[in-house]
Amino acid sequence: MPTVKVRGRGQLTIPASLRKDLNLDDDATLTVVKVGDVLLLTPRKLIGDAVAKKVSRAMKQTGLKLDDLLADLNTQREGYNRERYGG
Repeated sequence: MPTVKVRGRGQLTIPASLRKDLNLDDDATLTVVKVGDVLLLTPRKLIGDAVAKKVSRAMKQTGLKLDDLLADLNTQREGYNRERYGG
């Protein structure tokens, strides 16, 4: 069973074999959960950046601007508020 040593500022190195098995690259993000006296590390894929890139690409392809999205957001919000609260 691999062991790790906690270094200055709480840093630790995950053994290469485990990083490879879990497909963890240099920029991987892990979620840390304390369960009793145990720390549980789980890979966490951040989808925000990937979604932002897809949206940006789609906006460029269609010629959409941020102002268009914000205007539609306001329209959608007004419709939601009318439906939810009346008026």
